[in-house]
Amino acid sequence: MSGKGDAAATADKNGAKMRVIRVGTRKSQLARIQTDSVVATLTALYPGLQFEIIGMSTTGDKILDTALSKIGEKSLFTKELEHALERNEVDLVVHSLKDLPTILPPGFTIGAICKRENPYDAVVFHPKFVGKTLETLPEKSVVGTSSLRRAAQLQRKFPHLEFKSIRGNLNTRLRKLDEHQEFAAIILAAAGLQRMGWHNRIGQILHPEECMYAVGQGALGVEVRAKDQDILDLVGVLHDPETLLCCIAERAFLKQLEGGCSVPVAVHTALKDGQLYLTGGVWSLDGADSMQETMQATVHAPAQHEEGPEDDPQLVGITARNVPRGAQLAAANLGTNLANLLLNKGAKNILDIARQLNAAR
Repeated sequence: MSGKGDAAATADKNGAKMRVIRVGTRKSQLARIQTDSVVATLTALYPGLQFEIIGMSTTGDKILDTALSKIGEKSLFTKELEHALERNEVDLVVHSLKDLPTILPPGFTIGAICKRENPYDAVVFHPKFVGKTLETLPEKSVVGTSSLRRAAQLQRKFPHLEFKSIRGNLNTRLRKLDEHQEFAAIILAAAGLQRMGWHNRIGQILHPEECMYAVGQGALGVEVRAKDQDILDLVGVLHDPETLLCCIAERAFLKQLEGGCSVPVAVHTALKDGQLYLTGGVWSLDGADSMQETMQATVHAPAQHEEGPEDDPQLVGITARNVPRGAQLAAANLGTNLANLLLNKGAKNILDIARQLNAAR
């Protein structure tokens, strides 16, 4: 691992010193593919820099025999990477945005949110059920998912199925599906399957009326030190404005609900003609109780740069100085207002009971 302190330097083929930017990532194949894509973009933008990728294992990678919602710790897939960032062992970290809490540890910020890929969930079927859908699977078929959000929504929609936790990276979960008879199908994020090049394994895409997705799903976030202006400027060009505004609204919604992986919360966003539409919902663990609403807000803003308040450069952990501040605030307010609407209608009771039941499992 490179030494501490400022970014290291190495020599190019002509002997000239090149600045080395160290990029932290999880070690899984999918995490490396995601990080490689970000580094490839940065390399094209900054040919005078060299990027070194440093892989690490996180708590979430190491504990594979317990459901995520039961481990009882935030930052399951980010803590070790943030420690490296804090110690100046890496200069930036690439994450799946859905793994990043809405409140980051002090001193960190999301300096870029890349263009979102397919945010929906996908069904991968056991070979003997290829050609089926969740609706046509036999009675009592077992479907694997590590997500309370997916299980709650799908139990409500497909009561003839049984849902059971399955852990591990994508390769591990697919192997468990294919080599054993326990699961008829598993639910995974479509974006991950597509990034791995496994489009042919997708048997069914779940649209919002069947299963809304997780906050930030399908997007990549680049986490940096909040005071490292040089690196913030470097990665800021990666921001995709549409994805950014959708994810600010989603993260504000989740933050106001005080949600996380221990409760079923899901969203769906769309930006069209300067209008941002956000649908958000909460469910009981068994899916029997649910509540969802849709709101919209105008996020069309003038093209010129707008400075935000100096004492609050971040919104839900995100710093984006190259996107109009007014649009960001409108997106954040949309998420907060939608969460408050649901809370006023009784969502807090659903979430509180879900937390209690999950803790007692």
